[in-house]
Amino acid sequence: MHSKAKKMPVALTIAGSDSGGGAGIQADLKTFASLQVHGTCAITCVTAQNPKGVLGIQAIRPDLVEKQLEAVFAEFEVKAVKTGMFLSAEIIRVVAQFFQNRTLPLVVDPVMIATSGASLLKRSAVRILQKELLPLATLVTPNVAEAEVLTGEKIVSVEDLRRAAKKICGAFGCAALVKGGHLQDMKSAVDIFYDGRSELLLSAPFVKGVSTHGTGCTYSAAIASYLALGADLPGAVEKAKPYISNAIANSWRVGRHSVLRHS
Repeated sequence: MHSKAKKMPVALTIAGSDSGGGAGIQADLKTFASLQVHGTCAITCVTAQNPKGVLGIQAIRPDLVEKQLEAVFAEFEVKAVKTGMFLSAEIIRVVAQFFQNRTLPLVVDPVMIATSGASLLKRSAVRILQKELLPLATLVTPNVAEAEVLTGEKIVSVEDLRRAAKKICGAFGCAALVKGGHLQDMKSAVDIFYDGRSELLLSAPFVKGVSTHGTGCTYSAAIASYLALGADLPGAVEKAKPYISNAIANSWRVGRHSVLRHS
């Protein structure tokens, strides 16, 4: 008797491990699973963290990061990739070299600072990210603070988001989704997508009284999932926005903390 098991597309996350389970690899794999995508991973760092803060970080050796990538690609047909926390220039360089001659969707979440304020990317690594990885990316998904680093300009309005998305796209040759959730005095969480041809303004109401961890990870993982499922890039972004909005609005209460609902 032959199995009639449904085939699942495969996505890969390259990111750090969050011992609190709310962000990083853990958030990415939960997102993939909820959207019926098989999740594979290459862990770049192990963190000791919880929703209140990061207590410690240990980077994985770059050669072991590369071995994880080789292991995944040896046995799986990966349809989309997303990246998260790298920490060091050496790890970014290994990942960039691995994807140099591979043509598949690559979503880069340029994780630089944790929600708690902890630095998650060394200053020396920012230049390598810009020079070696972003030119290979299909999409980069910075929040306000990260977009300010990438553009060198202050962002305080939706118009600034629009300018930043166009500047990032022009500078690195990849599409940009600049997330405005941290803008002050806004009634809605507004994001701007720009790919050199089309622009999207994506908006969702702010959810009051909910402080969540791992929203950026989940958002970019949802985009990668929809790409793995066959959506084009604008379509994947448009589907991922309500996914992350619903994950926040319907978040679980775990102890004293709100946890995103991946469903």
